[in-house]
Amino acid sequence: MHAWTLDSIGSPLVVEEVADPALRSGGVSLRMRAVQVPAYTRVLVEGGRGSIATPTVLGIGGIATVEQVADDVTTVRRGETVLCTGFLRSGRVAEPEEVLLGWTGIGGRGTTTDTTDRMRRLWRNGTFAERAVVPASTVVALPGADAYADPTKLAFLPWLSVAAGAVERSEMTAGDRVVVLGASGQMGGAAVLLALARGASRVVAVGRDAGSLDRLEALDPRVRAVRSVSTRGDDAAAIGAAVDGEADVVIDALGPTPTPGLTMAGFDSVRADGTMVLLGGVRQTLPIPYGELMRRRITLRGSWMCSEETAFRVWRQVQAGVIDLRSLGVVTVDIDEPAAALAQAERTRGLSIVVLTP
Repeated sequence: MHAWTLDSIGSPLVVEEVADPALRSGGVSLRMRAVQVPAYTRVLVEGGRGSIATPTVLGIGGIATVEQVADDVTTVRRGETVLCTGFLRSGRVAEPEEVLLGWTGIGGRGTTTDTTDRMRRLWRNGTFAERAVVPASTVVALPGADAYADPTKLAFLPWLSVAAGAVERSEMTAGDRVVVLGASGQMGGAAVLLALARGASRVVAVGRDAGSLDRLEALDPRVRAVRSVSTRGDDAAAIGAAVDGEADVVIDALGPTPTPGLTMAGFDSVRADGTMVLLGGVRQTLPIPYGELMRRRITLRGSWMCSEETAFRVWRQVQAGVIDLRSLGVVTVDIDEPAAALAQAERTRGLSIVVLTP
């Protein structure tokens, strides 16, 4: 089969002919159909997103058809269309450990252990390939997906599911006023769609890319766009004006930022007894004031990845049209030109994505 392989961090991502992956106990053999190429993939390849076991077939998530299942697998069946999450958990209730397969990312405190190294060694390869063998626990069956009009748009399901995990952890209810920081990015755009689907009375989409924000604002009259170009105080004032007061929920989906200013502007915008959920890739230490957190009774939560149940609920919402993917712009690439695909992905924002169709 053909696959995008990474020999070492900093080396180019190349297409190679490699041996078909062998089915093993606990595994599922997949024919990959549509895999999103995240906008930051080039940065990851160059070492800007942490370590990864190499050499490897890169790639996380995707939509696939099940070709084979191991004898001890009962969660999916041959011929089914499935979502591959790439999210592998140790299964240990005390001190759980989690990794992303074919990608960077370790759960918990973010440090490698003998267990996380073993998990990545046993299930080494990702999904930027014609076929993949993955643990059955990282695969969710999508009944009815065979009939979905545009399967390439389903490649966005992993991002929608992760955003849904954050929205669920916020305990948002219908009628809430929601602020999404980093809304002009792909995870932020997903969070906006989820907040609308959950019945937000207003969604304030905060970001830096004017074109992406305009596109979000055109989705629904409940969306108000705020372009962040200023200081923490000015951003907080602009958010307050757009939300018409204070926010019930703030979802931070920002990527790496030079300062924590915009995240803290979101914190300043939360009402008393409100909730802020950190979902994104900010690498800054946040100067959270103890007294304000206490007196305003703010709930501050982290959210990383999501459960299989959350991913399945998102699929049902997409299938029913509650989450409308007609606004999602998809550029498809084939497996022959990884460098061009990464360059194309790097130019995408918000509700525009690049999808590999191997």
